[in-house]
Amino acid sequence: MKAATPPFGPAHGFGLYIHWPYCTRICPYCDFNVYAAKDRDNAGLNAALLSDVARHRALLADHPPLGSVYFGGGTPSLMAAGDIASLIERADEAFGIESGAEITLEANPADISRGALQAWKAAGITRVSLGIQSLDDQALSFLGRDHDSAMARRAAEDTLAIFDNTSIDLIYARPGQPTESWKTELSDALSLGAPHLSLYELTIAERTAFGKRAERGELVPMPDDDQADLYELTQQICEARGLPAYEISNHAAGEAYKSRHNLTYWRGGDWIGIGPGAHGRLSLDGRRFATHAPARPGDYEAAVKAPLPSEPGEPLTSLDTARELLALGLRPDEGFDLDRMTAVSGMPADAASLDMLAEAGLLHRSGQVVSLTREGRLLADRITAELAP
Repeated sequence: MKAATPPFGPAHGFGLYIHWPYCTRICPYCDFNVYAAKDRDNAGLNAALLSDVARHRALLADHPPLGSVYFGGGTPSLMAAGDIASLIERADEAFGIESGAEITLEANPADISRGALQAWKAAGITRVSLGIQSLDDQALSFLGRDHDSAMARRAAEDTLAIFDNTSIDLIYARPGQPTESWKTELSDALSLGAPHLSLYELTIAERTAFGKRAERGELVPMPDDDQADLYELTQQICEARGLPAYEISNHAAGEAYKSRHNLTYWRGGDWIGIGPGAHGRLSLDGRRFATHAPARPGDYEAAVKAPLPSEPGEPLTSLDTARELLALGLRPDEGFDLDRMTAVSGMPADAASLDMLAEAGLLHRSGQVVSLTREGRLLADRITAELAP
């Protein structure tokens, strides 16, 4: 008799996230763990990343091969191609990498050249995520980007010539952004031909330059109702152009172009997080651990010299795990099996809440599998809170 699939862990995906924290400039909206790259010698960080991959090997000996590797940041397109290749090779030695695995590199348009793209492909990269953010020059200046719209278009064209699997990031719902302007910008982005788009509403976080401007009253976020209208418009345009949403903020031209690495997050899989400030989730002996590497590069480089403890991070309680599975599992359109939440927490979702949300048109339900409607996506956090144990 076939054993039941565990409610979380590598049966739902296994990936490796590598955080490169350096950028040529810090964008005013960015609240990630990033640092200005000013003539740095990166030998110490590169060595630490290699060591960190290797020290996870014994702890995760029973895990399957990696289905995805993701170089994020920061700006990992600033890394030397040889260092990227070395990390992929080390990951393959430590865990194995599946044939056909998705290996993504985040890249800024300013770093794109045919030579760089060819070098990344030779290093083992299979997918490039381009941080275009806007195709409007005024918006790019507002967002603090180091490229203009012409450079962004050239970068997309060059990348797609070498990587069929290319994703483009855009930020919308900017303060005062006209509807017609976003329609034009999104249509232009779709015309570039990338099979995947990540479309994010601008978030103004407290500790960022934008956050400080907002505190002083110099920057007023777009009202929620206007953001909701733009979100609905975005769904209509993308569906009509053959890139429907498969997750709240992500659109793909088909199954082959969905982000396999992100699906590991949303499905409750395991991922190793290496690099300064990187987060991970690891499942060992039926327990789930949240890992978090030291944020400062020097502290990280020192920390990885020690072996991993048998408990590699903070043990999550059954309630924490169940709530996280629900919150992430509701994001993709494939739906979430509530029995997985119950198996972890011992508590089923409230039947009255399920009925209420379905009747309100916020939730689709097929047995124990639930998914958000388009209207429900706008209220994902509230719906999660309503259903969580």
